[in-house]
Amino acid sequence: MTKVNSSSGDAALAAARKLFAGACEFVWRTGDIAALPPADLPEIAFVGRSNAGKSSLINALTNRKSLARVSHTPGRTREINFFRLGERLMLADLPGYGYAKASKTMSAAWQRLIFAYLRGRPNLRRVVLLLDARRGATDNDREVMDLLDEAAVSFALVLTKIDKLKADELDAALATAHAEARRHTAAFPEIAATSAFRSLGLDPLKLQLAALAE
Repeated sequence: MTKVNSSSGDAALAAARKLFAGACEFVWRTGDIAALPPADLPEIAFVGRSNAGKSSLINALTNRKSLARVSHTPGRTREINFFRLGERLMLADLPGYGYAKASKTMSAAWQRLIFAYLRGRPNLRRVVLLLDARRGATDNDREVMDLLDEAAVSFALVLTKIDKLKADELDAALATAHAEARRHTAAFPEIAATSAFRSLGLDPLKLQLAALAE
């Protein structure tokens, strides 16, 4: 196994932190798959069940309080929101899925939008699939993972809200997530464990995502 030079690792982390601390702006919002922004930057999509913490994580990664809108009502976001990061990456915040109280018609429309985007976005470099650490993967999450396997789109599992868990509970959640990832051909091997509220576990995720801007 090739060892990574510590100085080069430190430099890569410093560069990743600089990228996420730099300019980041909202540029586009759409609920129409035919009206997506130009595919001119490497793109990272954040997906997950309603209330998994997608917008909160984007805000935490970019060290902003309200770049991405955080809804306290699950299932309210119905559009894809795009943010340009340092003219090097595009971040896409997708509508949450799996909200039980949404109407069947509305849920189907959201699912069609999400799946059409994931299947057809040519500059999509990675999907960040958020799992609430307290609940783990659901059938809805596995459906998305299967779609990404089929479309050969790389995805990384990210546990959120780890501040709600005790140490042994977090260990168990990570073990379960790793086992889930091993069942999927498109899954990235590293799993990030994060808390947007406590700013925990953000650096490893920044490092992983910044590499996609190269």
